[in-house]
Amino acid sequence: MTHPGTAETATQPTGPSATAPLLRTTDLTFRAPSGSRLVDAVSLTVSAGETVGLVGPNGSGKTTLLRCVYGALTPTGGQVLLDGADLAGASAKTRARRIATVPQDGQAGFELTVRQIVAMGRSPHKRFWEADTAADEELVRGALARVGAADLAGRSFARLSGGERQRVLTARALVQEPAVLVLDEPTNHLDIRYQLEILGLVRDLGTANLLALHDLTLAAYYCDRLYVLDAGRVVASGSPREVLTAELLAEVYGVAAEVSVHPVTGAPTVTYLPGV
Repeated sequence: MTHPGTAETATQPTGPSATAPLLRTTDLTFRAPSGSRLVDAVSLTVSAGETVGLVGPNGSGKTTLLRCVYGALTPTGGQVLLDGADLAGASAKTRARRIATVPQDGQAGFELTVRQIVAMGRSPHKRFWEADTAADEELVRGALARVGAADLAGRSFARLSGGERQRVLTARALVQEPAVLVLDEPTNHLDIRYQLEILGLVRDLGTANLLALHDLTLAAYYCDRLYVLDAGRVVASGSPREVLTAELLAEVYGVAAEVSVHPVTGAPTVTYLPGV
């Protein structure tokens, strides 16, 4: 299918992404042990100060692509470039100094306090067993306050709700002071207030942000550009207005929908039409 702003035409960004991209993937590919391509030759760019969304149906490759970017998986082809340097072979600590991630589901893990979990975000910048400084502690306090979780600092991370854990993991990513922030469904488990607050916070950080989202209306409002994945490939990319069309939603998601421009936000709004 052909859509305005396909992968070939959308990698030269406008607006906040007009500078050289900070993060770039070129023909990034990941094969499952069975041989199937979960990510198939994906090329994308994200510039400093830009928020770029990955959208697509379940199984389209969004999470696998993000895991290749932040190093949880090793691509079987292509490159992940940061400031033009190939990250292949970079140590986990080296990568973590520049790229922070908020995973889709924060595991409860050990019986650590929220403060201890967030403080782990400083580890890429410290020597082994180096104690936290007063500056580190201030970063932790500030990050918890920014995500609305200051009152959780002394609680057990394992005993938090899913939404509370998501906010705490966002705070941990903030204290890494990354250049690139990678988020996999950051609004998972969050009520609408915190969905809006977290996405607004991410957009205003000034980092290069790459995030996967299911909610297309939220993606349209908070993202500068979108890449649509289907079966591991980029099938459309560009601004939300270019990408989110009734035709694309029918072809990629298999649903009937109406896409209109909201009179207040000015962003595309998707209304699904069940039974049509």
